[in-house]
Amino acid sequence: MPDAPFPGLKLFITGPTYIRPEVRAAAAWPEFGHRDAENTKRFRPIFEDLAAIADLPQDYKTILFLGSGSTAMEAAIRSLVATDETVLHVSVGAFGDMWHKISLENGKKAALLAFEPGRAIDVATLEAAMDEHKPAVVAITHNETSTGVANDVVPLCRTIKAHGALALVDGVSIFGGAPTGIRESGCAMYCTATQKSLGLHAGFGIGFVSPEAVDKARHVTARGHASDILSHLGRAAKYQTQSTPNGALGNQMFVQLEYIVKEEGIATRFARHEAMRDMAQAFVTAQPGLTAFAQEGYRSPTVTTAAAPEGMTFAGLKAVKEAMRAKGYLFDPGYAKLNEDLEAAGKRPIFRIGHMGDISPDMLRGFLDALGEVLAAR
Repeated sequence: MPDAPFPGLKLFITGPTYIRPEVRAAAAWPEFGHRDAENTKRFRPIFEDLAAIADLPQDYKTILFLGSGSTAMEAAIRSLVATDETVLHVSVGAFGDMWHKISLENGKKAALLAFEPGRAIDVATLEAAMDEHKPAVVAITHNETSTGVANDVVPLCRTIKAHGALALVDGVSIFGGAPTGIRESGCAMYCTATQKSLGLHAGFGIGFVSPEAVDKARHVTARGHASDILSHLGRAAKYQTQSTPNGALGNQMFVQLEYIVKEEGIATRFARHEAMRDMAQAFVTAQPGLTAFAQEGYRSPTVTTAAAPEGMTFAGLKAVKEAMRAKGYLFDPGYAKLNEDLEAAGKRPIFRIGHMGDISPDMLRGFLDALGEVLAAR
């Protein structure tokens, strides 16, 4: 095999993320038939390990959608929001806004409750919005990738359910890095994906679906095909996907999920992410001019955000990115649309530090040391 014509950068962005050599190598394993017994050898452990990582109640179902996290999020909307119903989207950043846009693009009656970037969802404000809009479905974000805010989904979902609505959760950038809260929250559907905290390539959206959601979907029309959760259930019961999956990614998932569950250990993995969050926050606190962006008490275990020093522009953060590239790292200068909006409002832009998946504290320490040097030279 020829050497790759591309640099081997160490990724500290918010996805895709670092992939272990053992997982990379598994992509070269033999191809297989997705309706054959060889599929079951791979995908039965995959389904079982995903359920273990999610701490999934026994009566919930796991679905693998061909695509990404947004594919699972769209399936939740298509399958669980009826034509005459309102879905309330509660957004704390760009990806909450995106989910609202997905609903509008699917012709749904969608309302939006948006919090200031960097702030978490407030229960009282959520209740007031539900009283106003009377939604049948409410969609919230567990971990907002653009702002580094991690909402406490358990009280939020319980509030939503107490008001008679279904709770949908976007957990794309946190699943595999922290508890889902599915068991305690009783959410109708939790949506996530492979390419972030699981330490895998993109290729599957993942949906954890409650009995309540399955029943609701039976009463919703025009669910589509790939977005119809009911059409996936028969195949999922056989540890299969609705249509032909990415076999190389399936091989990699088998290796990685077995590693997470049986070698590293789920609790150990979650504790490692918490430790890296604390390391990154300590770095931000110690650096002259930097300010933590996400609300205290709601800072993500998988992505840290910081407001740039006074006078540094988004263009300046892009220059930091290139200086870090020269040191062998891929730095994240922040979500473009958010930084453009912040600068237009006369506020400092933010940058992000992705510390998810299989990034270790030692790897993060090396990145932070290099970043400190680059920032000091600006």
